[in-house]
Amino acid sequence: MNFLSITGPKDDIERMAEQYLSKYDIQLENALTELKTVRNLRPYTDKNPYEEEIRQAREYFPQNLKTEKEFPDMTAEKAIEILRSAENKLEVMRREKEELIRQREKCKHSMDSIYPFQELQYGIHDLLGFTYVKYRFGRISREHFEKFEKYVYDTLDTVFYQCKVDEKYVWGVYFVPVSLADKVDAVYASMHFENVFVPDEYEGTAKEAYEKRHQELMELNRELEENDKKIEGMVGEKYDELAGALSCLERHSASFDIRKYAALTREKDHVFYILCGWMPQKDADAFQKEIENDEQTFVVVEDDHDNVFSTPPTELRNKKLFRPFEMYVKMYGLPAYNEIDPTAFIALSYSFIFGAMFGDVGQGLVLLVGGFILYRIKGMNLAAIVSCAGIFSTIFGFLYGSFFGFEDTVIHHIWLRPKEAMMSLPIIGQMNTVFVVAIVFGMFLILTAMIMHIIVCIRNREMGEALFDTNGVAGFIFYGSLVAIIFLVMSGHVLPAGMLLAIVLGIPLLAMAFKEPLTSLIEKKGEGIEGGIGMYLVQTFFEMFEVLLSFFSNTLSFVRVGAFAVSHAAMMEVVLMLAGFENGGSGNWIIIVLGNAFVCAMEGLIVGIQVLRLEYYELFSRYYKGSGQEFKPYRLLSK
Repeated sequence: MNFLSITGPKDDIERMAEQYLSKYDIQLENALTELKTVRNLRPYTDKNPYEEEIRQAREYFPQNLKTEKEFPDMTAEKAIEILRSAENKLEVMRREKEELIRQREKCKHSMDSIYPFQELQYGIHDLLGFTYVKYRFGRISREHFEKFEKYVYDTLDTVFYQCKVDEKYVWGVYFVPVSLADKVDAVYASMHFENVFVPDEYEGTAKEAYEKRHQELMELNRELEENDKKIEGMVGEKYDELAGALSCLERHSASFDIRKYAALTREKDHVFYILCGWMPQKDADAFQKEIENDEQTFVVVEDDHDNVFSTPPTELRNKKLFRPFEMYVKMYGLPAYNEIDPTAFIALSYSFIFGAMFGDVGQGLVLLVGGFILYRIKGMNLAAIVSCAGIFSTIFGFLYGSFFGFEDTVIHHIWLRPKEAMMSLPIIGQMNTVFVVAIVFGMFLILTAMIMHIIVCIRNREMGEALFDTNGVAGFIFYGSLVAIIFLVMSGHVLPAGMLLAIVLGIPLLAMAFKEPLTSLIEKKGEGIEGGIGMYLVQTFFEMFEVLLSFFSNTLSFVRVGAFAVSHAAMMEVVLMLAGFENGGSGNWIIIVLGNAFVCAMEGLIVGIQVLRLEYYELFSRYYKGSGQEFKPYRLLSK
């Protein structure tokens, strides 16, 4: 990553951003924060003039307004003119549509009001001419209407004209003399009669009025359809031009928004902008070469990162095969700019360990093919990881002679059978060969992690950490010597002289114990021992005990690799026994299929988690911190 400072005349920032920065990835930093040593800096205070135009365009036009057609002569002013002209025309059509919708709703409400009373064979408007008789439109529940009709109706001076009847209500109109209206209204109310307001806007009978409103509704719907077609036609006719204008404004808006990262400075009568940010070196070189003949744009690359206040961001760049494993790295934390990217290491070690723990040709092929298909369809990184792990599962399946749980039946093992392979070791006695190989492989990975830690420390000029840390040179020599001694003992060789062993093991152990004073000595910090020598020695004793215990526990942790290889064979043996295939018998293939699916899903998940645990706790903890910040380039819309 290169740290760039870009400067030029204040009014030229938009051209520079659109012409150059739209082509490159750059993570912009706040110039006011980065350039603390520069005087007379001030921020941009100009308001983005394109935001309101874009907001209005999004309200009037479809959300997916895009085009592949190019408009090289399109300027911001012309784009605004095109959009506003179209918006004005659409506004007129929208108002017409709103009025049509209002009329349609009014028509629907009018139809709903008169619909239950279509059986009334009398002009609705004529009822208003009654002088001595009052009328009420409404409805009453069927339960109450039956009681009303049976016990009350004959005792009242009223006429109830029954209209529509449904499952719950009886709709109708009752008539009553004006002089008795209050009394009769009270009785109807006691029977839960609900008044329905019918406005004085109908001519003829209720049925004639309803049919007339229905015709009006059909006409309004037709006019609305024509209005929609006019709107669609207007937008469709100028679709590309409108999309091009909107895209032009969005580019200008994005270019204008870059001002929030910039600072302004004055030199005599001229005002200049300053932009700061991180850019990959390849892009930075191409950017500098492109602006060589641009008299308005100047770039300064800061070679000394100590003069930069922000932390260099991290952008992972790996081979396509390793790229899905970046997911695991990001879950733990991105590498800092001065760390090693562990993606390739975790890709190889994870797939290898997974295959050793889950060795089966048939199930490995299922993982390989299934993961690949899912990755191609959905683009899931986890699916790609499963597919890679399936390759090694297949390889180890051939080594173990396992095919969907059938060991040495379909294929013969090339190396060994995990459950049965045993070897004799001095002191220990009989031990499963897979366990021994797993521990040896774990030792190799731990030593590799220590080497990576030493490289990182040297790269960062942390010589004390590189030499005296438990994962540095001292730890590497100590642990490597222990590994060598174990190999000599187990292979029946004679150990070196006791004095040599004491030197080889003792000096690294002392170096790790006195790491702090030795680091201060070589780095010339001159810091004393906190709490006095006595307290330091007591603390060091317990720390060294913890270090030795961690070396032992971390090494034994890799036994799980062999344990899962054995457990996989044992679980498939149970499946074969349940299916009746033991001792070469003829069994149930449905149980074989279901058993393989269950073991593949359950054990595959468990093994995947266990391998990730080994990566994080036994390996990453030795050489990797994951304290980096992700590279987040400022995206500009290019032409």
